[in-house]
Amino acid sequence: MKRKQQPQVAFVGAGPGDPELITVKGHRLLKEADVVIYTGSLVPQALVADLRAEVHNSASMHLHEVIDLIQNRVDQGKNVVRLHTGDPAIYGAIDEQMDLLRKAGISFTVVPGVSSGLAAAASLQTELTLPEVSQTVIFTRRSGRTPVPEKEELRLLASHQATMMIFLSVGMIDKVVNDLVAGGYPPETPVAVVARVSSPEEPQLRGTLATIASQVAEAGITKTALIAVGNVLKEGTPPALSKLYDKSFSHGCREGIDQG
Repeated sequence: MKRKQQPQVAFVGAGPGDPELITVKGHRLLKEADVVIYTGSLVPQALVADLRAEVHNSASMHLHEVIDLIQNRVDQGKNVVRLHTGDPAIYGAIDEQMDLLRKAGISFTVVPGVSSGLAAAASLQTELTLPEVSQTVIFTRRSGRTPVPEKEELRLLASHQATMMIFLSVGMIDKVVNDLVAGGYPPETPVAVVARVSSPEEPQLRGTLATIASQVAEAGITKTALIAVGNVLKEGTPPALSKLYDKSFSHGCREGIDQG
């Protein structure tokens, strides 16, 4: 006798906004799901249209309402997809959901998605790590209604002068700039702001720490935007090239060409 497949919950990253940026696995799980609970207006509507599943928008629901709905449908033997924006591991608020599911004895999987931070780098046509420029990327946010640990304040993180991708902070752009300059970034440090990343109407600004706040104000950008900071954003030829494709550099798949 064929055993009935155990009901399952899958947390799926929907990607940054372009419906084609969901993973193949995530797309398959959406199509196969009995129930889809998605996280509101930032999830592309194309992903939740024309599904065979029962679809719920959780924008007006609190944590326990979401979990109760999942529990109820799992008890009915249904497969549930919890669809989050971007990658659910980055500012995704999934930890408390997973904790309650574990306590309820409900099994789940997590399917990664494309973070808006990486989609912004793609849109800016920028490599976030460049030899002799920056080999570190910091994903962070400024303290606001949600506080950050004291050791992770922007002013302290800025002392590294690494590439920084700042989420959920464009509404405080003046304070962001002040923190970064106070922490050590020179005022001429390149900055980009990308709003509604990967959407057809995506606004994109480029400037420096000295100019970006006024540019953001003039553009009227107040939310749903990512701030990229660092010298990797400088236009022109980088000061050093990657060793990976240097013809004189040997590695496990290629013998370097002697330039002597």
